[in-house]
Amino acid sequence: MLSRRQMLRSTAVGFGHLALTSLLAEETARAQGSADRPTPGAPHHPPRARRVIFLFMKGGPSHVDTFDYKPLLQRDHGKSYPFPRPRVTFASTGHLLGSPWRFQQHGGSGSWVSSLFPEVARCVDDLCFIHSVHGTNAAHGGALLKLHTGSDNFVRPSVGSWINYGLGSENRNLPGFITLCPTLAHGGVNNWGSAFLPAMYQGTPLGNASVPADQARVRYIRNERRTADVQRLQLDRLLEMNRQHQARATVESSLEARIDSFELAFRMQREMPAAEDISGETPATRRLYGLDDPVTANFGRQCLLARRFAERGVRFVQVTHSDSNVQWDQHGDLRRGHAKNAREVDRPIAGLLRDLKARGLLDDTLVWWGGEFGRTPTVEGGGNDGRDHNPEGFTMWLAGGGVRGGHHHGATDDYGWHAAHDKVHIHDLHATILHLLGLDHERLTYRYAGRDFRLTDVHGEVAHAILR
Repeated sequence: MLSRRQMLRSTAVGFGHLALTSLLAEETARAQGSADRPTPGAPHHPPRARRVIFLFMKGGPSHVDTFDYKPLLQRDHGKSYPFPRPRVTFASTGHLLGSPWRFQQHGGSGSWVSSLFPEVARCVDDLCFIHSVHGTNAAHGGALLKLHTGSDNFVRPSVGSWINYGLGSENRNLPGFITLCPTLAHGGVNNWGSAFLPAMYQGTPLGNASVPADQARVRYIRNERRTADVQRLQLDRLLEMNRQHQARATVESSLEARIDSFELAFRMQREMPAAEDISGETPATRRLYGLDDPVTANFGRQCLLARRFAERGVRFVQVTHSDSNVQWDQHGDLRRGHAKNAREVDRPIAGLLRDLKARGLLDDTLVWWGGEFGRTPTVEGGGNDGRDHNPEGFTMWLAGGGVRGGHHHGATDDYGWHAAHDKVHIHDLHATILHLLGLDHERLTYRYAGRDFRLTDVHGEVAHAILR
């Protein structure tokens, strides 16, 4: 008679390495959910969006060099910043630094976009720009955690995990939350982890930032040693043993999460390989995403995979633009660094937006673009080609999923340092994203350690002005 431990050891290979790894990491997960949690597929109120694709630009792209045109910054280049500076800054900064890129108006909305993003500029009438986003942390680690989890100093569930917990996946054969080539720095797994939520709601990573996208796969997704029928018999036996153990245990909620993850990993063997296989995409689609150009191919493949996962019912897909160097974090060498980064992502992002729209997916898919903060309008140190971190005011944009296309919400000051009008804190952004998905951020709670937790903690206001 095999013990449970022996059965686990003999059947683990082939059930989906990543799903099992994430499962075992959550040994103490608690599965006592709130009564306010909606039934999967039945949100609190009618949703405008069914899924999210988050295009994360790690390092902090400069809003004043991309989507937040500041004529006075150009006019006063080289002068002193005339307003009070934040009490806490990441590094010393000097005079005002005008953008080295030319801004033009585009589309029927007349939206200003810099020459860094010529392809995205052609999509501006589908974009809802939020120019007054602000956070609380000027360091990458804290800012990444704040953006992804709502907290910069505690381990909390990620936004994708909260959405997965609240709504579940539309495809029982795939995870509800997938993150493509995520960064392992500045919070690492905590940025896509489920923390105290059950393990089945955490993100499933495909590769990481140091792995080329064409090598980012779920490892051991195929079991060459046993047929699906044999694996099914093994899982059924393991399930019976686990249920017997569960019946004897007073509280064994983490075991339920284990069972769910084993079952998902088994089902993933049927659908994940097909979802990852882009060989059937047409030459026109591959060109649309930039797969024909070595500069854009890596990020283009991630964006194409995001569309393939979204159309298969994955609830939250994150695509990260990062590398092993400085990403968008140009304290120096701004002209070269931002130009390189924009070339890599501009065409794939525009391709994703056009493809979603052509397939009728943009209406109920919320595309979210941004980094953990923006950059200062002043030059860093004594140089003339770099900007410091700026969480005080920066730009993100949303598209599809119930937001107003060609709309501009909020504003920074005349030079782009502080959010000045219709301010949107990270908590407000999270509350708005949940609202678009049909979730009330105040009701989506989880009881843990004697307290009801939520993504927005005790904060957050929905930005109703951006909704259509």
